Amino acid sequence: MARIPGSSFYEKLSRRLVRRRPPETEDTGSEAEALVEPDGAADAASSATAAGEHGSRSPIYLAALLGGFALIGAALLATGFAGTEDAIEQRHKEDLQASLSMVMPEDLHDNDPVVDAWKFSATGDNSRMIYPAIRDGEVTAIAYRVTGQGYGGAILILMGVSANGELIGVRVLQHAETPGLGDKIEAEKSAWIENFSGLSFGNTSQDDWRVKKDGGRFDQFSGATITPRAVVKAVREGLEFFASYRDALTTLPKKTSEANP
Repeated sequence: MARIPGSSFYEKLSRRLVRRRPPETEDTGSEAEALVEPDGAADAASSATAAGEHGSRSPIYLAALLGGFALIGAALLATGFAGTEDAIEQRHKEDLQASLSMVMPEDLHDNDPVVDAWKFSATGDNSRMIYPAIRDGEVTAIAYRVTGQGYGGAILILMGVSANGELIGVRVLQHAETPGLGDKIEAEKSAWIENFSGLSFGNTSQDDWRVKKDGGRFDQFSGATITPRAVVKAVREGLEFFASYRDALTTLPKKTSEANP
């Protein structure tokens, strides 16, 4: 066969290229495995994430989480209440002392009526707290609460009575009467409540312990008769309570008399 001119040159060049080509390695399997491993790892990660999500949404987990928050909240509330309980009690005492000073002036006593208060137990529903005004070991007056039933509900009243049965002062502590009408029973809104001062069963007949509309001496309010009627009735019943137990109410209990010789 005839030799193609210049072919030897191309053969030599091909041989050189073949020699310089780096040897091939059989890494196909490794590469395949490398390609497979990320897929497996992703599946495992997905499975773990799914399991975590499933666990976090399980009823038991949610119940435990809610219970934990509830316990923390309860602990915080208890701590806050414990920290303010003494302050609240002190504020209540100060408010009561201020109210008592309006129905029992300080010149009637040298004691603290709140500290020396005692519970008087009588027959029926006549049991109530008694706040005594004591001077030189003798009861000069007492204060106690009575309740009337007004148009808007219960009316809580504090009344001070001297040892001879005369009203020193009366104040409404709490009520739910109509603003602008029934709220005139408050000392801040009207002087009506001052009409009780100085009255007693000795200087005011039983028939006078009514509003004028019912034949008594006390004014009623325009558009609100139920409210003053309830207050007058409650104060009258308060005086009846004092008259029924006067000796017991003006005699110091043993504990109080020992504390105030």
